[in-house]
Amino acid sequence: MNVSYFGASVDSAAVNAKFAESLGLGYPILSDPTKEVARAYGVLAPSGYASRWTFYIGADGRILDIDTKVSAASHGSDVVAKLTDLTS
Repeated sequence: MNVSYFGASVDSAAVNAKFAESLGLGYPILSDPTKEVARAYGVLAPSGYASRWTFYIGADGRILDIDTKVSAASHGSDVVAKLTDLTS
């Protein structure tokens, strides 16, 4: 599929880089240490951490769908199914 993907975290860039390296991730983790973006997207939890939501954003910048119930165990296949649905 012709998509771009990344993670986002309220941790610093240094912490995210170390985390990504420790897991051998092949995609970037963006840093939002001021939590401004997390607030804007409505994912900042009372704990100060961002909720694990997946946003599907079209090439035109519009949000096409939001998965607010991300399950680490099935997330990869859930993303493929949603992208298949959105592109068909």
